[in-house]
Amino acid sequence: MFLVFFIIAFVASFIGVLSGLGGGIIIKPVLDMTGIAGVAEASFMSGLTVLAMTLVNLIRNLANPRAMLIDKKRSPWLALGAVFGGLLGNKIFAVLMKAVGPSGQSRVGAIQAAILFLITVSVMAYMHYKERIRTKNYQRMGASLLIGLSLGMISSFLGIGGGPMNLVVLYFFFSMSTKEAAQNSLFIIFFSQLSSLLQTLFNNTVPDFNTVNLIFMIIGGVSAGIIGGIVGKRMDDKTTDKMLMAVFTLIALINVYNFIKFLV
Repeated sequence: MFLVFFIIAFVASFIGVLSGLGGGIIIKPVLDMTGIAGVAEASFMSGLTVLAMTLVNLIRNLANPRAMLIDKKRSPWLALGAVFGGLLGNKIFAVLMKAVGPSGQSRVGAIQAAILFLITVSVMAYMHYKERIRTKNYQRMGASLLIGLSLGMISSFLGIGGGPMNLVVLYFFFSMSTKEAAQNSLFIIFFSQLSSLLQTLFNNTVPDFNTVNLIFMIIGGVSAGIIGGIVGKRMDDKTTDKMLMAVFTLIALINVYNFIKFLV
C-alpha cells in the first residue's frame, strides 16, 4: 500500500512543481477518491507532503539566484499573510470536524470537494480568457497581506496547499508571468502549510495516520520536487499553460466524483 501513496505523491508533486500548483490540489482529491485515507488523515498527509516538497524547491531556488523569480518586495508580505491565513483555515477545519464528529467526516469531504470544484472551474475560465482580462499590479504591503491571508485560509482549510488560487491571484493582482507566479505560489504555500502544521501539533489535533505511508509520500514529494525543478527550467509559459488546463480538467472531474461519493 505504501507504494500507492508514493506514486500519488510523486506524480502530483512533479506536476505541482512544474505548474506552481503545489501538489496538494491533486493529492487530496486523489486520496479522497481512492478512499485509502480518511478526510482528516488525507488533509494532514497532503499538507505535510506539500510542505516538504515546497521546502526542497525553495532551497534549490535560493541556491541558484539567477533562476529565482520570487518577488522580494511583495512575496514576503504575501507569505506573512498566508501564515495567519493558514492558522485561521486550520482552526476552521478543526472546529468543523469536531462539530460533525467521526460519523460526519464525509459531509466535510463533500464540502471540500464542492469548493475545490468551484475554484478549479473558475480558474479554468480565467486561464481561458486571461488574454482579454486587464490585470492589476498592486505594490502596497496591505494589499499583499490581505491577499496572502485569504489564500492561506482557503488552502489550509482544504488541505491543498493553494495551487490554482495562488496562480490566478498572482496573475491578476500582481501581473506576474506563469513561471513567476509558479515560484511565488510555492513560496506562499510553504509558509501557509508550515503555520497550519505547527498549529496542529501545538493543539494536539494530529489525526491518526500510517507513519510508513506518510514517509513514502514525503519521499515521493521531495524527489518529485527535485526532478520537477530541473524539468521546469526548460519549459516555456505556453507549455506550462497547456499543462495547467489539462490538470485542471482532471481535478474538476475528480472533485465531481468525490462530491457524489461523499454525499452517497
